[in-house]
Amino acid sequence: MASNYWGIPRTTHDLDFVVQLPFDAIPDLLREFQNDFYIDEAAVRAALAPPYQFNAVDRRSALKIDFWTLRSDRFEISIFERRLSVNLLGECAWIVTAEDVILHKLYWDSITPSERQVGDVAGIVAVQSDSLDRAYLQKWAAELGINEKLNKLLAGEIKPKSTRALHRHPRRQSPRGPDRSFRA
Repeated sequence: MASNYWGIPRTTHDLDFVVQLPFDAIPDLLREFQNDFYIDEAAVRAALAPPYQFNAVDRRSALKIDFWTLRSDRFEISIFERRLSVNLLGECAWIVTAEDVILHKLYWDSITPSERQVGDVAGIVAVQSDSLDRAYLQKWAAELGINEKLNKLLAGEIKPKSTRALHRHPRRQSPRGPDRSFRA
């Protein structure tokens, strides 16, 4: 969802959400999803430890929603703190910044290489290039060990598969305005 918002949209088979999920909130979550979704209680409870993930599947459409529980590492906390409130299809929603989508997808690509992840970030850079906080990107790329790929991406050496969508997809400006600097 976030890479489509900031970059070149593509079809997707699921939605990903990061959630803060205290143990005592699990019954409420299960109750909210019980009628229209398949959700496994044991998987939800297990998501409080690695791999920090569970899903719910809509019984009507088979749409899969992946939930990732917020971990306590510095990068994930930074992503969560920098999230933005945006209007998405007429609803207020929280979404990850363009920079954090780029960093997160490049990091996951370093663990499990994926042409789709790299294509997504190339699309974000193509659409958002002038508004990206490059200092923030470089800081975290160094910490995450993804400098080389980020530098190739920012230099234009890695391109999205299709740029036809760029003409129909205007740059989205951050709700924060022009100051996109990193705040510690």
